[in-house]
Amino acid sequence: MRATPALHAFAGYGIELEYMIVDRHTLAVMPIADRLLGAAAGENASEVDRGRFGWSNEIVLHLVEVKNVRPDPALEPLATGFQTEVNSINRLLEPMGARLMPGGMHPLMNPAVETRFWPHANAPIYQAYDRIFNCRKHGQANVQSMHLNLPFADDGEFARLHAAVRLLLPILPALAASSPVADGKPSGYLDTRMEAYRTAVGRVPSAIGRLIPETVNSRTEYEARVLAPMYRDIAPLDPQGVMHHEWLNARGAIPRFDRDAIEVRVIDVQECPQADLAIAAAAAAVIRALYDERWSRLARQQAIGTDSLVNILHACIRDGEQAAIDDAGYLRLLGFPERQCRADELWRRLLDQTSLKNSADWGEPLHTILEHGPLARRILRAVGPECGKARLHEVYGELCDCLEAGKMFDGR
Repeated sequence: MRATPALHAFAGYGIELEYMIVDRHTLAVMPIADRLLGAAAGENASEVDRGRFGWSNEIVLHLVEVKNVRPDPALEPLATGFQTEVNSINRLLEPMGARLMPGGMHPLMNPAVETRFWPHANAPIYQAYDRIFNCRKHGQANVQSMHLNLPFADDGEFARLHAAVRLLLPILPALAASSPVADGKPSGYLDTRMEAYRTAVGRVPSAIGRLIPETVNSRTEYEARVLAPMYRDIAPLDPQGVMHHEWLNARGAIPRFDRDAIEVRVIDVQECPQADLAIAAAAAAVIRALYDERWSRLARQQAIGTDSLVNILHACIRDGEQAAIDDAGYLRLLGFPERQCRADELWRRLLDQTSLKNSADWGEPLHTILEHGPLARRILRAVGPECGKARLHEVYGELCDCLEAGKMFDGR
């Protein structure tokens, strides 16, 4: 998603949605992304250009990524466009005995046994990444997320946008968690993807930091404080410099200076594109309010300690919308008048102030999320306390149906 040189903050949006390819009947992961892309392109391909949208693969053969290839000035038309792409992929997968499954993680996948890496273009990068970090595990091979890309035009916009994104990251899992099950049972975390992801590159701690990014004011400062230590630390493990790229940065939001955008990474993929785009719209609206200093000045936003944000993030990863937030300083930065609240209470107030709850495009999915919990909560409710393999198969089959139909999953 290459931005035009002077694309200003909130002048465009880039969305990337990752889905797992599964057997239509057993729901086991199917490592056939290369077959899918080849069928779409009419030849061997690692990417498929479909005009406004593109399909591609990253690392594992059971994953396909769908994205708008250029920043779009509005999120509203993208939901229908992404749904069309999903349906096109499913039509190609059907004769292969496969379909797409949504959700942040496959509930039954054994990544140590079932992982197959992309063997074509960029394979040396993936091989090096696996050698260093061991990708045959949750947090690497079994993760599906939405990436939200927000542009910036200069250092001033970058500093304001980065501060706003940093402040919102901790509570995003409360809205977007969709991965409560791993290895066939509830994990104890509503966002198991993020819980696994936060330690996935622990061999090089500087590559992920505290997950919440450090406060910075410019590209030069970011390169010196974040990128340079990361490249230095991985060099002994990567003497050929294969990993010497800014995408090695695994923080919850990273600047992509190659396209002048910040990429938000802590959002699990949902049951249908309408839900994904509603969450993207909610995140973007609150980030914009923070960017515009509606509730707090930039200096105060930048001053909050990383420890405070990490504590809130961990609570939301574990408890989702029921997470208790008792950091009064953090709440003041978001314009919340009380000293403590639950995460869903905070989200309701934020969305009330952005008017999104009454939006014709986003009102229904946001109502479902706020009234019935994030997708992870609805999955647990549907699975029930026994959570047997047969019931998991039934529920995740229903999620596949929701993705094909473009509808919300109510979990009842």
